[in-house]
Amino acid sequence: MRHKETAALTFGLTFALVAGCGTAGALSQDVIDQALRQGAAPDLMYVVELPGYELAEQSVGGINEEGFGAFYTSPDGRRVEMRVDRGPYRCSGTCERDGTGWFTVDGGRQEYAAVREDHHLRLICDVGQVERGVLKQAAESARPAVGTGTPSPPHSPVERGDLPEHGDMAPLNPTGPGG
Repeated sequence: MRHKETAALTFGLTFALVAGCGTAGALSQDVIDQALRQGAAPDLMYVVELPGYELAEQSVGGINEEGFGAFYTSPDGRRVEMRVDRGPYRCSGTCERDGTGWFTVDGGRQEYAAVREDHHLRLICDVGQVERGVLKQAAESARPAVGTGTPSPPHSPVERGDLPEHGDMAPLNPTGPGG
């Protein structure tokens, strides 16, 4: 895998992203396992075909309760974020109904959201970076990355195990005379 770019993403989790030679057709078992460990539901794992962009496999992971997220990167370092989550799509900014989804522009960012029965898939990038029709085509033709995309049995939230039960466990530094 070629390493072209490294950046950080924080949405409750931090993902390291490295542009690679991944294909849009499938996710490797290692990448699927990585997303599952972070709490992503298998039926929310999707891949898209986005001309000029490749999946940055290290960016793949869980978002929110059980959602799925990844970045697609171009050779010149541009990024398109994909987010898949349950529930209704909530539009903010300038929103326009387009086919089975929504096209939105807000704060220098544009997105196309494909709305499915119980979830939605969003492709997000800087305004003008990817043509609207290309975003729409990619989002609406997204394919399940795991199995047939049928919901899996409910699963428990990820137990982190690295957080103390009481407080932040900061050391006690009692002050003495003069300080």
